[in-house]
Amino acid sequence: MPGRLLRGLWQRWRRYKYRFVPWIALNLSHNPRTLRYVPEESKDKVISDEEVLGTLLKVFQALFVNDFSKQSDILTVLPEPVKSKYQDLLSVQHPGVKQLEYRHQQQNTPEEILYKTLGFSVTRAPSTLISAGKGVFINKGLVPKDAVVSMYPGTVYQKYEPIFFQSIGNPFIFRCLDGVLIDGNDKGISKVVYRSCNGRDQLGPLKMSDSTWLTSEIHNPLAVGQYVNNCSNDRAANVCYQEFDVPAVFPIELKQYLPNIAYSYDKQSPLRCVILVSLRDIKQGEELFSNYYTIVS
Repeated sequence: MPGRLLRGLWQRWRRYKYRFVPWIALNLSHNPRTLRYVPEESKDKVISDEEVLGTLLKVFQALFVNDFSKQSDILTVLPEPVKSKYQDLLSVQHPGVKQLEYRHQQQNTPEEILYKTLGFSVTRAPSTLISAGKGVFINKGLVPKDAVVSMYPGTVYQKYEPIFFQSIGNPFIFRCLDGVLIDGNDKGISKVVYRSCNGRDQLGPLKMSDSTWLTSEIHNPLAVGQYVNNCSNDRAANVCYQEFDVPAVFPIELKQYLPNIAYSYDKQSPLRCVILVSLRDIKQGEELFSNYYTIVS
């Protein structure tokens, strides 16, 4: 019994130590390959915000059309030009199929939609690293360099907002360069908080965020970024984190696929998201590794 308890504590420590500041400070110099250096905060972006937005819109629109038979309540509140746009997309992707007939068509899985849209798909599986738990892999296709590979889901906290209880034993809290925190834990208090905020912000049939990443049936196949493991001296990083603020012009009907939500409702501040960008071409079967630490000089 004591041996099992110690093993459990050791495994928890191996996952949590990357968030423990004293351990980080003592070990940075011993693991130079696990660090990412940027000259200043403004130069932390690997690709432009326009490229990120374009990719997300492309994927989310494809998911929306694939879910078209389930979008009837949302379509009733959208302007006619917007409805016509999606009906045109539906006719292009499924020529000869009428809207009513499409309800009986077999839908693609979100992973299949991602592959058809971007040329690759990602999945969670046991990591190749010992005692690292789950990891994220390219299970189909090829990821080109400078591509959006996944998103880091979770509740977004401003640096002055309370997160103490959610942070206890939580290895999934991501800290942005400006101090904003994203809690990507899909269990416990974190899960309850996210679901509560998700219900709070819903406007009739319009959902402002996606909560399916908390379940096994994920609607946005990109929302697995919290399970990407840290690189090591033996396994170099092939992706990196990049912050992205959702612009005000983001289509309201596509917000149902955003895997992030603000802890406090604030119409004035843009929603913070974190995406993972490929640093090189990544082949099918490869595991994704990121840098947990970015040093701004």
